[in-house]
Amino acid sequence: MSRERNEELRALPAVDRLATAVARAELNARRKELLAGDVGEADVDLVARALSRLAPGAGRVLNATGIVLHTNLGRAPLAPEARAAVAAAATGYGALEVDLLSGKRIRRGRRADALAVALTGAEDATVVNNGAAAVLLAVAALAGPGREVIVSRGELVEIGGGLRIADVVAQSGAELVEVGSTNRTRVEDYAAAIGPATGALLRVHQSNFRMEGFVERPTLRELVALGVPVVDDLGSGAVHGERPVLRGEPDVRQSIAAGAVTCFSGDKLLGGPQAGILVGAADRIAACRSHPLARALRIDKLCLAGLEATLELHLEPANAERIPVLQMLEMPAEVLMARTRELAQLTAGTLTEMPAAAGGGSLPLHELPGPAVALEPGADGADALAARLRRGDPPLIARVRDDRVLLSARTLAEAEIALAAQCVSAARSGEGP
Repeated sequence: MSRERNEELRALPAVDRLATAVARAELNARRKELLAGDVGEADVDLVARALSRLAPGAGRVLNATGIVLHTNLGRAPLAPEARAAVAAAATGYGALEVDLLSGKRIRRGRRADALAVALTGAEDATVVNNGAAAVLLAVAALAGPGREVIVSRGELVEIGGGLRIADVVAQSGAELVEVGSTNRTRVEDYAAAIGPATGALLRVHQSNFRMEGFVERPTLRELVALGVPVVDDLGSGAVHGERPVLRGEPDVRQSIAAGAVTCFSGDKLLGGPQAGILVGAADRIAACRSHPLARALRIDKLCLAGLEATLELHLEPANAERIPVLQMLEMPAEVLMARTRELAQLTAGTLTEMPAAAGGGSLPLHELPGPAVALEPGADGADALAARLRRGDPPLIARVRDDRVLLSARTLAEAEIALAAQCVSAARSGEGP
């Protein structure tokens, strides 16, 4: 063993030091809970809670849930080109804000902006660090303190993590004005609410639910015709509305054509890293770009590299086929069955049916029917087997239903099928953490 390796091993913290640090942190947390009035079973789960502090962080996991855009698992897996771009940007320094021809400083994200313009047909674009940030920046720049933002009551949605549209508007400093009813809002409702203080109308796509039946909602063109800036929060970012699987989602290009400032996410149906993209008229995007919040919400260099590569793929429909999200959503039935049969054979599981879903606040009512593999759990039950799979290396995330562990091959890459089977074998034999 080399001298350098010996020094690295000696530098590792002692077991008692590491254990003491974890125990102290967990006991302090429990003391605070007790002082706050939580008198639950304090000792039952302390060991599990302490172990969770040592659990792997945001590393790679295998997704066998069938949920393509699984928010808890990081949503969109990146295309090979995007992964390569991120790796290159992480290797050393990069031309993040410098023009290599002139040597002068340039705006961060200029290439991503240009690619978004080329893809959507908008006059201009700018990118920030996530979808909620895009909406916040648009509302702050076009309305902001002392101004009003008009929203339909049927669109005051919660977008995940307890964050609500009303909270986003509040952070912009603007006053929220609600119009219409939960299920029916007409263009006349907006028109009646517009006044001297109106800064913008906010239209929010109901991305994680649907209202059906006795409902009414004005078209985007009707709202734009009222003469007030319209911010259209699409969320999911469907830029290829002609694809059959995306027909249930509003199309980015149509929103721009109607005259809105359109906001959408980079890590949903676009299939890229976490990002928020704003596209629309040049003067309104310029107002967003020059707002003080733009710097606080700016995208980091690694996500920017992955986003540029993803947008570039979308420019050519044939290249967009390499984006994993689109591959999973549009996987041919025969390919899915072949992968599922291979997984069943390697794990000694049985074939069953389990619908998959887009997830991530996209295509909420669109089920993706298909097969899955059912694993018999053994004596300790399905929950215990699923827990061992989660603690494996790499972790394998599955679903539990009717005391069976279910694995979907839709959200496993072809190269991950054999690896997933190895995870199952290790979990059954009690190997791993």
